[in-house]
Amino acid sequence: MCGIIGYVGRQPALPILLGGLRRLEYRGYDSAGIALQEPRGQLTTVRAVGKVARLTEKVNAQLPPAAQVAAQTGIAHTRWATHGAPTEANAHPHAAAEGRLCLVHNGIIENYRSIRARLEAKGHVFLSETDTEALARLIGEHYQGDLRKAVGQALAQVEGAYGIAVLAVDQPGVLVVARKGSPLVLGLGDGETLVASDAAALVAHTRRVIYLDDGDIAVLTADSVDIRDRHDVIREREVAELGLTAGAVEKGGYAHFMLKEIYEQPESVRNALRGRLDAEHGTAVLAGMGTSSRDLAEIQRIILVGCGTSLHAGQVGEFAFEDLADLNAEVQQAAEFRYRNPLVGSHDLVLAISQSGETADTLAAVREAKAKGALVLGLVNVVGSTIARETGQGVFIHAGPEISVASTKAFTGQVAVLLLMALRLGRGRRLSLERGRALVAELARLPELIEQVLAQNDAIASVAARMATAEHAFFLGRGPMHPVALEGALKLKEISYVHAEGYHAAEMKHGPIALLTPGTPVVVLANRSPQLDKVWSNAEECKARGARIVAVVTAGQSADTIADDRIVIPDCDPLVATIPAAVALQLLAYHVARLRGCSIDQPRNLAKSVTVE
Repeated sequence: MCGIIGYVGRQPALPILLGGLRRLEYRGYDSAGIALQEPRGQLTTVRAVGKVARLTEKVNAQLPPAAQVAAQTGIAHTRWATHGAPTEANAHPHAAAEGRLCLVHNGIIENYRSIRARLEAKGHVFLSETDTEALARLIGEHYQGDLRKAVGQALAQVEGAYGIAVLAVDQPGVLVVARKGSPLVLGLGDGETLVASDAAALVAHTRRVIYLDDGDIAVLTADSVDIRDRHDVIREREVAELGLTAGAVEKGGYAHFMLKEIYEQPESVRNALRGRLDAEHGTAVLAGMGTSSRDLAEIQRIILVGCGTSLHAGQVGEFAFEDLADLNAEVQQAAEFRYRNPLVGSHDLVLAISQSGETADTLAAVREAKAKGALVLGLVNVVGSTIARETGQGVFIHAGPEISVASTKAFTGQVAVLLLMALRLGRGRRLSLERGRALVAELARLPELIEQVLAQNDAIASVAARMATAEHAFFLGRGPMHPVALEGALKLKEISYVHAEGYHAAEMKHGPIALLTPGTPVVVLANRSPQLDKVWSNAEECKARGARIVAVVTAGQSADTIADDRIVIPDCDPLVATIPAAVALQLLAYHVARLRGCSIDQPRNLAKSVTVE
């Protein structure tokens, strides 16, 4: 949620900040703002409602060329609204101490109302509806020339999550940043230091980074980084090498990041599988799990926690762990996990699934599971993320940066790795060598299977054209295709704003079928599976009510007279088939949204990384 970029160095800060905001815009695009500090310390702030392009226009209109190049320090922010509507008054940065300092903030200050009431009683007049302004003014109350000290004193009174960057008029060339629950990464250059909420904003400037931990307060200058806690105790942090390239966060000729990322899936899944398939022994090699075969054999239950798309991936994993590993598996919504006093112990494996590795609810579940003595593993995409660091073990999906808000390659990477984990655990239990080898062979084909789906892009676009005017749609599946149906519906609603619902196919007749009207699209996942006859029966029930049936079928399989439209996926193991089926539904959603003229990469009201509960 929201994006932060800050710079202190010897170059003009403005183009670096605006360029960073453009790379961060997928994290929030309700409004944006920038604060520039001239060499003598004076702060100039520009804020705008809407996307970064609008902020750029205002900066060019309000700041003369000389002012644009004079500032060599600054902070900038792109917002996803939590407190207060997307207005210029609510946009960041927020000023305090009579304009002597300004601040940008990600996260939520949970006790901001009491802070605000206390400050208003002292005569403060608030200019916004945000929790951020309360934090800025609280820092201003403590500020007496030592910005780090003021930040530490203020944060001691704060409850909630924050990633902040602060400038002060009388401390030119100094940037103070702090984090708790909301990620910040420092970029180390030659005579310059940067800070961002996402490494994607740094990739054009440096490959050397420092990931801040919760409780860190850092003072940044052009030539130095000093990291301490709020008690002024020095904290040592390792310098890491950033595993990104600038080209990885560009569209590369595609109309949208989402389409690019859909087409990257043969390679992203290949990366998820690379070096992890053991054909001879019919198993998976997953060193990142960091646990001996004996310890894995003692696991009695797996709990998969996640939110949104990651939750759906976990639901596919639930089927895989039970089918392949003979393990009791259950999926829990991460936001509920710690609030229901979960029954977990030393024989339970809690698997935290998150693309960003920063999802606040999933991180809270990790901490609760660790406190209760469970073995906790992370399944994340972002190296250096908080979940990866706090679990200390797990498996990266190696999907590469995912810029589009609607997740595509992260989902298929998560499912691929979950299948690997289920295979690994299964071979340590009762899964036969023969079945293991067969599944390894199927998984090795996955990049090719995805390519076969992508080759049908034009045919899927034609199906989408016949759905594009619908305002309601249903997605039905059974077994491991049920969560794929949920994910397909989520993709469609996220980017096309069509009201789409995913159901277990058997549930349709228990209420939702009342919503069907003639012509309503019903997407039925009818690939080869033990329950195929039942799926067709459920489709027939919808067809009898006038629904338009879009059937996702296995190559060579007849759809009889039930389907009005067919999308074909290659023949493969029913668990493996979840991935090509998901890719087909991603393309379907993309083309519906394109035909409806929607903002595909930045859908309304959404942001990429949800770092608040």
